[in-house]
Parts: sequence; C-alpha cells; structure tokens
Amino acid sequence: MTRLALPLIFLALCLASVLTGVSRMSLASLWTFEAGAWLTLTASRLPRLAAVVLSGAGLAVCGIILQQILRNRFVEPATTGGLEAAKLGILVAITLVPGPGQVSRMALAMVFCLAASLIFVAIISRIRFRDTVFVPVAGLIYGAVLGAIAEFYAWSHNILQDMQGWMLGDFSRIVQGNYEIIWLILPVVLVTYAFARRFTLLGMGEETATSLGLSYGAMVALGLVLVSATVAATVIAAGTIPFVGLVIPNLVRLTHGDNLARTLPLVATGGATLLLACDLIGRVVIWPYEVPVGLTVGGIGGLIFLALILRRGK
Repeated sequence: MTRLALPLIFLALCLASVLTGVSRMSLASLWTFEAGAWLTLTASRLPRLAAVVLSGAGLAVCGIILQQILRNRFVEPATTGGLEAAKLGILVAITLVPGPGQVSRMALAMVFCLAASLIFVAIISRIRFRDTVFVPVAGLIYGAVLGAIAEFYAWSHNILQDMQGWMLGDFSRIVQGNYEIIWLILPVVLVTYAFARRFTLLGMGEETATSLGLSYGAMVALGLVLVSATVAATVIAAGTIPFVGLVIPNLVRLTHGDNLARTLPLVATGGATLLLACDLIGRVVIWPYEVPVGLTVGGIGGLIFLALILRRGK
C-alpha cells in the first residue's frame, strides 16, 4: 500500500462514519443546514469520529512503544496486561470515589496500568532465554491474572454485571459532553513523535542505546507513562479494545522498516483506519443495531495476529 492510498482510505472511512447511523443523514441535509442533521452531526457523529480516530491512533502508537521497550513485535497493551490493569484501576475508583467524574478514574487507571507495565517489564527483563512468542504468551497469562482480580473485585462489590457491559469496547455511548477525556491522546501521540528517534534506539537494546548516548531508564519510564495515559483514556471512554497496537505496527514495519521518525505517522493513521473500519462494520452488519467494536476488532485483529505468528514461524 502506497503512502497516498492509506490517507485516502482514512478520509473515505471518516466520511462514511459521519453519514452512518440509525438516524438518516446525507450530505444534502448538511448542505441545506437542516437543524436535525446538524444537531446529530455535532452532538454524536463528530464526537464519535474523534473518539474512534484518537483511540485507534493512540493504541497503535502504544503498541509500537511497547514493542521497542520489550524488543518484541508481538506485544501491545492487550498482550501485556495493560488493559486489564486499567480496568482494575477504574473499578477501584468507582468504589472509592463514586460519582460521574472522570478525573479520579483516569488517575487510578493510569497508576494501575503504569504499575502493571513496570512489573511486566521487570519480569521479562529477568528472563535470559526467551523466543518471540514467549513474551506475548506470558503477557496474556499476566493479563488473565489481572483480569481475574478485576472480576473478583467487581463481584465482591456487586458491580460485575455493569462492568461486563461497560468494559466491552463500544463507541455507541460517545456523545458530546462525555468523551472529551479522549483528547488527552493527542498530546501523547505528539510527544511520541517528538521522541521518535530515541524510541527507535530503545529497540536496539540497553547496551547499544546507552552507548549511543540515550538515557535508557528515563526513556523506558517516559514510554510507559505515555502508554498508561493512552490506555486509561481509551478504557474510560470506550472500554477495552485489543489488537490495534499489535497488528498495525507490524504491518507498517513489513513495508517501511523500523525508523519511527518515518513510520510513526503511518502507524497512527493505520491504527485509526483499522478502528474506523471495524467500527463501521459493527454499525452496519446488523443495522439498526450495533455490534460492539471490541468484538469486530478482536475478531479481525486476532486473525491478523495469528497470521503474523504463523508467518514468523515460517
């Protein structure tokens, strides 16, 4: 896929996302300034579009950061326990600081995700002999343990049923006034791009990166903070969304290499494009009802993940 094709597909999907929904809307109704169409556009369609684009771009960027830190191409927040840790943090915030405010949820989700990421990195760094598949498998086991703890916590506080419906990735709840926290992902992506060359050096290993003048520990800490902020904002706004940060960096790397200063815009655009496509599929496959995007992106992303593992094995 050429560099021009991806932006064109992304723009086409953005337009389709704006015009797709239960409420009928067309370019003609927008051109004639129909009140109902413009209210739907500003209150629902544009907020949802922004949430999907920012979530997809942010999760893809998170994936490539974790892959550089762990030097493994098969890791992302869904395969390192980050999503489950953020979920646990939000559940703790709901019980300790009840109310509609999102600041406390964001803070605790970020703290739990950062702590879980630091623990996972410490565990993996102590294992001397590990192959490509071992790290994501260990991450899935680690995430399953964190997920079990989160479910037990929700069950013990009688919020399990609410958690299961809320945590499944779904953008149907996104409307003006309750999604704005997702905009925190934008500065995360910009900071990642500003340090793109340094994150590229992380993938060379601690000894090589340090010999080239990189403050390795500080960059690892910065990367995990950026990942934690993005995961926390995404989980609060839309729930858990897997595989975006895994498949997009690998697909971009296959054709454009490992230089993040050159490939990071493609990774962000690719993540947004994949999530837009999966969101649209979920909105039209059983129209006028919706399939949560967590299911569609999980199915499609899981198949791509399996293909990447088989390709690596060959």
